[in-house]
Amino acid sequence: MFGLDWSNPETLWLNLTNVALGLVILAVVLIMASGIVIDVVRQRAARRQAEAGDVTAMLGDGHSFYDPHLGLTMADGGEPETEKPKAAKKDAKPRRQA
Repeated sequence: MFGLDWSNPETLWLNLTNVALGLVILAVVLIMASGIVIDVVRQRAARRQAEAGDVTAMLGDGHSFYDPHLGLTMADGGEPETEKPKAAKKDAKPRRQA
């Protein structure tokens, strides 16, 4: 099969390794393809819901709302905060440098 000599003991381990690696690559390609298909299907479903006017599924938190004239609005002006600023201590002593 495919010009391989399966009865040669010197190359049997190499042929088995190649077959195993080929199966691993095939599994990875199938997993990636199914992930892409699932992502595309979810995006199309979300787009259909948004076009139908149901944007509540797209909103993840309670700080944003949908206005048909403005679009998606947020209380802080539309920029989601990634981290909160650290409060500076008023009576903090300056650090000594060594």
